[in-house]
Amino acid sequence: MAEALHPAAPHHLPAFITSPGDTDYLMVAAGAILVAAVLGVGLLFLRLHTLPERMAHRAHKLQFEIVAVLGLLALFTHMHIFWVLGLLLALIDIPDISGMFGRMAGALEKIAGIAPGRGGQAAAEADAAPVEEPPIVPEATAVQSGQH
Repeated sequence: MAEALHPAAPHHLPAFITSPGDTDYLMVAAGAILVAAVLGVGLLFLRLHTLPERMAHRAHKLQFEIVAVLGLLALFTHMHIFWVLGLLLALIDIPDISGMFGRMAGALEKIAGIAPGRGGQAAAEADAAPVEEPPIVPEATAVQSGQH
């Protein structure tokens, strides 16, 4: 016995309405689009989140490790100030002070006639050697001889 349609029911149903027990293709497509959108937004977020770290790494900055730690702190604490600080550090060139001091030390070693890289050893050897002190001249003798 076939059931008759209710008189208020439409005689033609849209294509996205399925019969009971059939596969709902619209829901499958919506689910696939939802999964792709969540993965896409997540990848975009992580790509944007690692922007300061990638900038510091690409420019071979001295402060790369600090920028990376700030990025991780921002990720796990949800405090955006860490990300902003990391971005600012990635954009700023911090001068290479150790290299500057190394060049100064090399120049001083060259002036002193010490072999390059032996400045600390030469200073330690000089400290270990006995130092001869000049004789003490009494003040009255120094004034008479015209030394003062």
